Amino acid sequence: MTDDSLLDWKPVPPPPRAPLDGRFVRLEPLDAQRHGEDLWLALQGPDSDSALWDYLPYGPFAERSAFDAWLAGKQASDDPLFFTVIDAASKRAVGLLSFLRIAPADGCIEIGHIAFGRAMQRSPASTEAIWLLMRQAMDELGNRRLEWKCNARNARSVRAAERLGFTQEGLFRQHAVIKGQNRDTAWFSIIDGDWPPIREAFVRWLAADNFDELGQQRRRLEEFRES
Repeated sequence: MTDDSLLDWKPVPPPPRAPLDGRFVRLEPLDAQRHGEDLWLALQGPDSDSALWDYLPYGPFAERSAFDAWLAGKQASDDPLFFTVIDAASKRAVGLLSFLRIAPADGCIEIGHIAFGRAMQRSPASTEAIWLLMRQAMDELGNRRLEWKCNARNARSVRAAERLGFTQEGLFRQHAVIKGQNRDTAWFSIIDGDWPPIREAFVRWLAADNFDELGQQRRRLEEFRES
């Protein structure tokens, strides 16, 4: 049934171009000059993930100059608004992610363009980096809806969305052509009514006592949503 009642709603502010601090990582607005060397090594270096660029609409980059030009273009963009992930221990740039499809009038915003170096993958740092944007979008800015979209064949991204607490809403068939291939897009969201238990689960999962002396989680994020 459609709810046609009027909303007591005012547009939210857009996300600021400002750092966000966590325990494992710090998110800084992308600076191609300061972050470029570290990002090139993390995303394109000899120890990088060969599958990283498979489902992104750009990359991999054969030459550093092309990568630097791409970074400079992303730095200048307000939507997507790119952040560099800085590892708190090493102070090195280890990945990228962004807000995009920013719609303050509707209170809708998306997280995407995620490119994490191999060292970040399947780590508390990767979860916290996304959590920092989720928290800003929902708590600090007051959005009604947070979106996550990915190629339906991208099993890693689908699993990540589900683990983070997003609800799958459907499949947009033949949604785009990316790198000469059809893309069916899997569509996920968190709305403001979903958010409180998801937020609580993140807070409890990220607590220091949920990690052992080797930094391994004691309980999975999903378990905190179930308890």
